[in-house]
Amino acid sequence: MQHHMHIDIETFSSVDIKKSGLYKYVQSPDFEILLFAYSIDGSPVEIIDLASGESIPDYIINALQDPTVIKHAYNAAFEWYCLNKFYSSPIEQWLCTMVHALYCGYPISLAQVNEAMGIPEDKKKLSVGNSLIKIFCTPCKPTKRNGNRTRTLPHHEPEKWNLFKEYCKQDVVAEMEVEKRLANFPMPEAEQNLWILDQLINASGVMVDRQLIDGALYCDQISTEALMKEATELSGLENPNSVQQLTSWLEEKTGKEVANLQKNTVTNMLESTKNESVRRMLEIRQEIAKTSIKKYKAMNEAVCDDDRIRGLLQFYGANRTGRWAGRIVQIHNLPRNHLPTLDHARECVRNKKYDAIKLIYGSVADTLSQLIRTAFIPAPGCRFIVADFSAIEARILAWLAGEEWVLDVFRSHGKIYEAAASQMFGVPIELIQKGNPEYELRQKGKVATLALGYQGGVNALIAMGALDMGLSEDELPEIVQRWRNANRRIVDLWYAMENAVLKVMMTGQTVGLNNLIIAREADGYSNYLTITLPSGRKLFYVNPFLKDNQFGKEALWYWNLTESKKWEPDSTYGGKLVENVVQAIARDCLAVTLKRLQLYSYRIVFHVHDEVILEMPEGEGSLEQVCELMGQPIPWAPGLPLKGDGFECYYYRKE
Repeated sequence: MQHHMHIDIETFSSVDIKKSGLYKYVQSPDFEILLFAYSIDGSPVEIIDLASGESIPDYIINALQDPTVIKHAYNAAFEWYCLNKFYSSPIEQWLCTMVHALYCGYPISLAQVNEAMGIPEDKKKLSVGNSLIKIFCTPCKPTKRNGNRTRTLPHHEPEKWNLFKEYCKQDVVAEMEVEKRLANFPMPEAEQNLWILDQLINASGVMVDRQLIDGALYCDQISTEALMKEATELSGLENPNSVQQLTSWLEEKTGKEVANLQKNTVTNMLESTKNESVRRMLEIRQEIAKTSIKKYKAMNEAVCDDDRIRGLLQFYGANRTGRWAGRIVQIHNLPRNHLPTLDHARECVRNKKYDAIKLIYGSVADTLSQLIRTAFIPAPGCRFIVADFSAIEARILAWLAGEEWVLDVFRSHGKIYEAAASQMFGVPIELIQKGNPEYELRQKGKVATLALGYQGGVNALIAMGALDMGLSEDELPEIVQRWRNANRRIVDLWYAMENAVLKVMMTGQTVGLNNLIIAREADGYSNYLTITLPSGRKLFYVNPFLKDNQFGKEALWYWNLTESKKWEPDSTYGGKLVENVVQAIARDCLAVTLKRLQLYSYRIVFHVHDEVILEMPEGEGSLEQVCELMGQPIPWAPGLPLKGDGFECYYYRKE
């Protein structure tokens, strides 16, 4: 007979979990579990006060290892890893209620989910948690008043400690209530297995080059000091890094109002000003403002004693699509590298040769930025195999829409930008090659393919960098129209998707569309519009309703955690829904590949978008096999042509 144990724990460590991540936090020698709250099969919540000398009973320790007892927690990765420092509890026996909530379209935090679900006060997470966690779970500054102690123990604050115990118990109550409300909308077993794989990848981590990180931090310090000295001498400002001081100085020098000092504003000012001192101050501002060094600092904070960083991936980090998000170092927005002499640049930084870097490469900040990827290295005796899907979103979009000419391109030569230009401008593809005047059309085919697949127009082209490619704003409307004329089935898919959603909302009837199933689903607690993907996974739109959008057109609205970080109504449209679906299918293709790679004993250290990074001993595995596995047919997507491409290396980079 199967049993269920719901768990919440409170812990102490001198390591800052927000900066260093879960794994270094737990690996700290002073890490300990303070409180252990649990409920078995829905019974009243019990709490064990370990910090006050109580012990976890043997039957609970046995339950942690018992495969017939399923362990539940909100953000179960935390409870699982913490408990496994002292006890044995296989990850296969755990379920994560947070991931289940994310799967159903809710925010990530327990408090936000409680609010979004309208859970009554007696079953909500208590709001006093943050202050109590700061008191008991982190070190405190020694003062005369506190007797020069470095942490607060239960006997120091007995009333607050009793409140902390209630807080811990209430977290179990709140988590159980969330799970109850999601019970009729279970996660597919495939997703549960994928979450387990994700925990194993995160717990293993990836090695970093500490010498490179130390060198980068050293070079950045010297560079910043030199730039600040130059800026002070040039401007006479007490603190040239102050937004207020620099803004006032720029307004005085230019006679123009400066709205802000954001990246785009500074770039535009550089292009328009002729004042040399202003130009140099703006250039210095750009150099100092480069955020790349923050990633080196994050690596330095998070690296464990074995030189590996763990916990880089957040499962189901992107709402609805289910794509992974980055954590700690934010691997999903690493700068690209263009330096032709990466090896030499790395050695200069590793050996702290600041003058050589400045002399050879000019900008120290830009050089350090381009080397960030290379800080990730394989373990001794291993190499990286790096491979990604070629143009996966364009392939899936064409497959979903039935745009056969695009699929034919991917099944043959694969030159989608040339083929797009050929279709758009009626020019034989053979002519669109280097050396011919028709080759300039490739740029238009490329930007159109990248920007216009999800109902975007001129603004989408601009956002994709069309103007930076040398295209004029006047020719952009024609590019939009030509691309749409060449991709009629994709355009039809936008409107078919929008109409199908509106029909489902108006009639309540389920609609099938191009390997998708769109439906209304509800129970006594929850109300959703769902889109079932070919994989069987669902996209959830919470509490949907129809209302006119900003253009006065009837549209689907649903509750969502918006860019303002508020849980509020948000609207969508056909192209955006198609984008959700395509990105979700791309994620599911990656998921299939990860499982295949696991089956063939490839060690996945992390993955970024549609790219996998594998750490393999010399002589084991091959790039050819990895690409073959990536190109294998997906069982639930017959006819979808996939292709993998990549390289082997001894530090992570882009080729």
